[in-house]
Amino acid sequence: MGKGPRAAQLSPSMVIRSELITGAVSTIILAASIYGRAAPTQTVTEPIWPTKEWRMSVPENQGMGSRELAALVDFGARRFAAGPGLTPIPQFDSLLVTRHGRIVLEVYYPPYGAGIPHHLYSATKAVIGTLTAIAFKDGLLDRLDHRVLDFFDRRSVDNLDSKKEAITVQNLLDMTSGIEWTQPLDESSFESAIEMAHSPDWVKFVLDRPMSNNPGEAFNYSNGDTHLLSAIITKITGSSAWEYAEAKLFGPLGIVDAFWVHDPQGISEGGDGLFLKPRDMAKIGYLYLRNGEWEGKRMLPSTWIDRVNHATISVSYPPGIHYSDLFWAFADRHVYMAVGRRGQVIMIFPDLDIVAVTTARIDYSLREFADLISSSVKSDTILPVDATGAKLLANNVSDASTEKPTEVGPPSRMASIISGRVYLFAPNELNLKSLSLVLAGPQPHYEIETYATAATKSGNRFSSPIGLDGLYRKGKLSYHGLGVWLEGVPRVEAVKGAWQDNETFLIDRLLLGLGNSPERWTFTFNRNRLNLLIKIGNWPEISIDGQTNG
Repeated sequence: MGKGPRAAQLSPSMVIRSELITGAVSTIILAASIYGRAAPTQTVTEPIWPTKEWRMSVPENQGMGSRELAALVDFGARRFAAGPGLTPIPQFDSLLVTRHGRIVLEVYYPPYGAGIPHHLYSATKAVIGTLTAIAFKDGLLDRLDHRVLDFFDRRSVDNLDSKKEAITVQNLLDMTSGIEWTQPLDESSFESAIEMAHSPDWVKFVLDRPMSNNPGEAFNYSNGDTHLLSAIITKITGSSAWEYAEAKLFGPLGIVDAFWVHDPQGISEGGDGLFLKPRDMAKIGYLYLRNGEWEGKRMLPSTWIDRVNHATISVSYPPGIHYSDLFWAFADRHVYMAVGRRGQVIMIFPDLDIVAVTTARIDYSLREFADLISSSVKSDTILPVDATGAKLLANNVSDASTEKPTEVGPPSRMASIISGRVYLFAPNELNLKSLSLVLAGPQPHYEIETYATAATKSGNRFSSPIGLDGLYRKGKLSYHGLGVWLEGVPRVEAVKGAWQDNETFLIDRLLLGLGNSPERWTFTFNRNRLNLLIKIGNWPEISIDGQTNG
């Protein structure tokens, strides 16, 4: 049931470790619209469907202030250091805001760029919920209070009791199944999610767990609940959630190049396995903003939209938040959202006719973000031209989209000595078999070979360019990498390097689209030997030794 170049397993907690369009394109488009003549006037009720492509607009033509949006751009550009010694990077990978069906702001923070699928993490859950709603509207799911165990073989379920028998689909949608699960929202533990990822049958792992509460009694965040929903979708449609989405959701919305991780049985991961591009994430939000309709066709039941719009399930963390049907909502305002860890967000403002999307590398204040967007709305109709504000916004977008080089020292004489040498490594936790640095010549790069694993069947070879001028160089979209947990998952490598001294070469490495922490690779050369230290975020440093016969 898997699709794509490679179908991989991926643990939500283990991810620590098509065209490429640069962010400059969005800057040029925005600047051209700002400094060119004003866009044609339109009424806010004009139906606009971005199935084939999104339309662009000057913010003032949609009643929004450029000055305030400039502050939003700066919010995304705030830099953070993911760990000691690591180069600070922007907290956002991308920022996109639409109003009245038009993009008024689009920024890609380097080295991330448009056209790269991004891991949604738990924002995947909202898509699983959306597919459940579509199946319900189409009659494949007869009712949302249908008992969950009706879709599975009760005879093989452990810890079966009246509580487990009472779990409904709606309980799974609201995270109130009562199934014992340890995955607190403060991310202090991923215990149950990790255990599920290591189990040979994820669905059975969830179904077999004991009950900690009566269904509907208490909210308890769980990747297990949503993986059961994905399994139910497969049971009632005969397709994986990914295949069903292609036919019933992604296809109608014009979403292409999606990628979805699956479990050992081919069930699309219900908790956090989906990859989408930012513009496609915005289409999901726009479907909800348009009350479940698309191009005049109802895709989601109106009752579903109403329930998401008025979330009532209280959660203890974070404060001031309610939950419903796998969407989060502010308790004190009409704003709801799909949220994934490290800042993957689709935020919907029904009263303001706005959808905002972020892909990011660190959790940020959702309330501050929502306030910045709300404060930019000045009117429901066209505003007068604000030349000063437009210039400020254009400058901020240009600055945020332009990578700033880090300091680079003089090259080492060692560069020509080690360039092209192949260093071999004994089996190690990174699965690294061999590595070669090519630092002499016009196209600096590294080449890597991995050990074969049960997941890969054979070793893989891949390479990435290296920027030696203080700027990242990006490779091509790839589905291969180091470590079993990243194998088969789409990403683009961005790498830059510099000599620390005559024997030590440093690399800063980012895996674009994964929203994960920066990596610092430290190469120390000693004759035919190489020590490689790898630092990933705040995790302990990894040290491996290699040698060459060259």
